[in-house]
Amino acid sequence: MKKLRNSMLYLLAFLVVVTLGACSHEEEGHAESEPTTTYTCPMHPQIVQNEPGTCPICFMDLVPVSQSGENEGELMLSDSQIALGNIAVKRVKYGDVGGNTILTGQLVLDETQTDIVSSRATGRVERLYIKETGQSISKGQPLYELYSEELLTLQREYLLALRQNQELGKENPRFASFLGAAREKLLLYGLTQAQVRKLASTGDVDARVTFLSPVSGVVTEVAAAEGQYVAEGGALYRLAKLGSVWVEAELYPQEIAGVRVGDTVRVTVQGASEGAVPAEITFLSPELRAGSQVVVLRAEISNTDDKYLPGMQANVTLPGASEAPLITVPTDAVIRDESGSHVWVQTGKGTFRARMVQLGEASADQVAVVSGLQENDKVVISGAYLLYSEYVLKKGGDPMAGHNH
Repeated sequence: MKKLRNSMLYLLAFLVVVTLGACSHEEEGHAESEPTTTYTCPMHPQIVQNEPGTCPICFMDLVPVSQSGENEGELMLSDSQIALGNIAVKRVKYGDVGGNTILTGQLVLDETQTDIVSSRATGRVERLYIKETGQSISKGQPLYELYSEELLTLQREYLLALRQNQELGKENPRFASFLGAAREKLLLYGLTQAQVRKLASTGDVDARVTFLSPVSGVVTEVAAAEGQYVAEGGALYRLAKLGSVWVEAELYPQEIAGVRVGDTVRVTVQGASEGAVPAEITFLSPELRAGSQVVVLRAEISNTDDKYLPGMQANVTLPGASEAPLITVPTDAVIRDESGSHVWVQTGKGTFRARMVQLGEASADQVAVVSGLQENDKVVISGAYLLYSEYVLKKGGDPMAGHNH
């Protein structure tokens, strides 16, 4: 009987120990499954504490934030939250951002195709046949009429030499050389062969001489007026050929490294019916423009149809600096902070995860991603900053915390 009582006591003690152990393990399991709660300020998400309190900045009560139930760096949103936040995703592809550097330029005259028409003698401008700029003229077209006593004297000398040669040239050949010198002098002063022949046939001298255009072109400047006295060599007209024009744009010094003389750029002329046309860079200024911190770039455009006019505005697209294509994303898709650069990638329905990326060259609206993304990854291109703020507000921390930077 005594042995039976002792056995019962041992069994009861064993059951008590087992029961207490099971309860202890159950309590530990519950403790491990309980979410870790932190507290943050709704107005200042960077304030995170492990216990309730007030914000040291605005003194608002801290609110609890749960960090359980999701993977590190992930955020889950409902369909209504995605719609309200204007969250949009796009599969990323390989592309090129180098050709998106656009400069503002202007068409100017090709100075190598410019001619100056100057007075061939001292005199008074009796008549200007062309008085307006922008007019096209042809070679041999009358330009101006000049009254010149000097030219009148030369005409008389030529007629005298002509008569002497006719009367005495057979007996003395030197009169033929006198006639040739007088004739050559008239040609050097701007008279044409036809005008000299007419003078020889008619024998009429005139102090008013009409001068013809030596070249074809467009009048870009009228530098004289009727009744004005001009000296020999004084500028009267400026003519330009528009078979080619220049486009000039301004570069900052840090942008010069991407271009070289001989590179091809794309030029879009505002107001022109056609789109971008190729142009070759012919000049890069070796010094900064006076009073500024810019360098002048000049490219040449073919203008055989005279469709481009000097003064028209143009956009110049520089060639890309990158030869190999890289994955590109919109600039607004990248979040930059003290931890580095990251984008938000959709990993499932309504689920987004922050991913660290290394950036390459960038333009106004695109940036190349050197590493961190693969082709066809779904990247958030609109609302990335809202996701970042939502993560900080819900989780109370940096989505890139713990990543290798």
